Amino acid sequence: MTLPAPAVEASDLRFAYSDGAGREVLRLTRLVIPAGERVFLHGPSGSGKTTLLGLIAGVLQPTGGRIAVLGRDLASIPSGERDAFRGVHIGYLFQLFNLIPYLSVAENIALPCRLHRARAARLQGESIDAATRRLAASLGLNGYLETAVTALSVGQQQRVAAARALIGSPELVIADEPTSALDTDRRDDFLELLFRQCSDAGSTLLFVSHDLGLGARFDRQLALRELNQAEEV
Repeated sequence: MTLPAPAVEASDLRFAYSDGAGREVLRLTRLVIPAGERVFLHGPSGSGKTTLLGLIAGVLQPTGGRIAVLGRDLASIPSGERDAFRGVHIGYLFQLFNLIPYLSVAENIALPCRLHRARAARLQGESIDAATRRLAASLGLNGYLETAVTALSVGQQQRVAAARALIGSPELVIADEPTSALDTDRRDDFLELLFRQCSDAGSTLLFVSHDLGLGARFDRQLALRELNQAEEV
């Protein structure tokens, strides 16, 4: 049986800003995240977390080395194709949620499938509306589908953002400091929901946080400060 490609595989990966000084902020000799793994990535501000997430998502392009996501070398494909790849295969949960304020809960959740036909095709015959209702119900949002997201609490907005990241069962889910605005009880409840949803979908989870107390709940912990060999860090 053929094993799936790693969710993320990087070798001799480097990134430097084109600010005239050519300041290198990220240098990784080797990084592999197997498919299906739950990984906790941590590091202080300035350690390169945001840069690494940008490279994995295909928003940034490396200045050296190679990074493959789900078996695709993102630097080798045109920017429009990279955007489409990200929209279909990667669910991104932002620290500040990045919800569309003039859309309802249901419209925000469904957005990736509305924008990317191939993401909707991953629903395996389920309609976008049905998938939206199912995810909303599983995250305790079934009574809020027509509500404006601006009328929700922080915890509810976070669950909307999680549902949007998870709809269409993306192979890779990136969660960037998603629990920073939550108290301990809501944080723990949210983690359980996120783990269950990723497990049900077979998604790899890359979870970034400053809260080191969360690390033991994951399959593996990565300290980016130890991995990053860039002199500027």
